[in-house]
Amino acid sequence: MQKRLMIAVAAGALAVGVTACGSSDSSSTTSSVSGAVAIDGSSTVFPFAQAAAEGFQAENPDVKITVGESGTGGGFEKFCAGEIDIADASRPIDDADEVPICTKNKVEYAQIEVANDGIAIATNPSLKMACLTTDQLNQLWKKGSDVSNYSQLGSGVPAGKVSLYGPGTDSGTFDFFTEEINGEKGDTRTDYQPSEDDNVLVQGVEGDSTALGYFGYSYYETNADKLNLVGVDGGDGCIKPSVETIQNGSYKPLSRTLYMYVNTASLADKPQVKAFMNYAVDNADESATTAQIVPLTAEQLTTAKDALTKAEGS
Repeated sequence: MQKRLMIAVAAGALAVGVTACGSSDSSSTTSSVSGAVAIDGSSTVFPFAQAAAEGFQAENPDVKITVGESGTGGGFEKFCAGEIDIADASRPIDDADEVPICTKNKVEYAQIEVANDGIAIATNPSLKMACLTTDQLNQLWKKGSDVSNYSQLGSGVPAGKVSLYGPGTDSGTFDFFTEEINGEKGDTRTDYQPSEDDNVLVQGVEGDSTALGYFGYSYYETNADKLNLVGVDGGDGCIKPSVETIQNGSYKPLSRTLYMYVNTASLADKPQVKAFMNYAVDNADESATTAQIVPLTAEQLTTAKDALTKAEGS
């Protein structure tokens, strides 16, 4: 489901203290950049991009940023066609399917880490499920699965008619989950309620007494009072996603890095895109906190800054 949003400029949207070029020196003057920046892609990265856009526009009211939410695949489709400046992605660009299109259209890019995420497994609070192993998740979600009642997954799993909610096929969350849990990207049962909009999935699980779904951790975190979080046992015991377990990788195999892909031509030719990307990286921690998403580690942040510096010099 595609949702485009023109971020409105609002005084005081975020605390002022960062210049357009990303400096943390609050005494610096705001850059006079202007123009448009087009962003689209992952619904998981969307809250981060929205927070960064709002903060940047508070400093740069002459820049208009559009942030879309068409899913990672949908974002890469537009990005590789040269239609947008930045693609939000919850997985790396696909070497087999997406990279050749970018190459054909002469779209060069830089991959910039911006945050972390874990895929949350959640149920309706009425379905009191504590933990599932990755084998049980595979049994439930694999292509051709005949599990119709959760009790078929084994002892300790409560009974309830299976009612599943998950991302659509344009979602990077779908690609990541199916590859990690079912062994192949796109391998999944089809009798579930799909959406590229994680908010729709949350609402579905919340309103269905025997529902189970998966979506970005930040969407669970903002709706924790309405959902039951299920732990995942990847072989080392049952672990629930949290900032700590996602950053240190112990929530496995469902922890991942989130990205912004920036068109290097936009970076070179559009000062507003360069200024925004510097702001997004230099304020990644603040934007992640505002978006209730898991921040980069210090090591990841250094990698992101180095990658952006290299891209700007290319």
